[in-house]
Amino acid sequence: MKWLDLPPVWLVGCAVLAWVQAKYLSFNLSLAHPVTFLLAGLLVGGGLVLTLLAAMEFRKHRTTIVPHQMPTNLIQSGIFGRTRNPIYLADVLILAGLCLWWDAVLALVLVPILVWVLEQRFIVPEENRMRREFRADYARYEQKVRRWL
Repeated sequence: MKWLDLPPVWLVGCAVLAWVQAKYLSFNLSLAHPVTFLLAGLLVGGGLVLTLLAAMEFRKHRTTIVPHQMPTNLIQSGIFGRTRNPIYLADVLILAGLCLWWDAVLALVLVPILVWVLEQRFIVPEENRMRREFRADYARYEQKVRRWL
């Protein structure tokens, strides 16, 4: 059951709920507009790019990408110089983009819910592990780079 508690599972779950809302419970609410679809594409595309950039840094530094495991290296380069959590940020961008693409207006409430889940289930515990493992290096990194943006 531990595989159920991974960020991609939470993202897929929220995306499924958004699709169901758009398909069966739209209540004739709509944000459909060419600009909305452009924004949706930019959000999803941006999320995919962030994920790819972060994955490349994990590979370059030869450390784990798995949320519940302890990394062997503190990554501060590349996209990690801009945000401490690029993959979680990517998950949120992708969900927001999918909600807009599917015109799932009511499902947009899932975006802040996903942020909350990611912070509580993954980010805060990871930060605590990183503080214990990397001590002063992580403290400096935390002061220099913001959690989200």
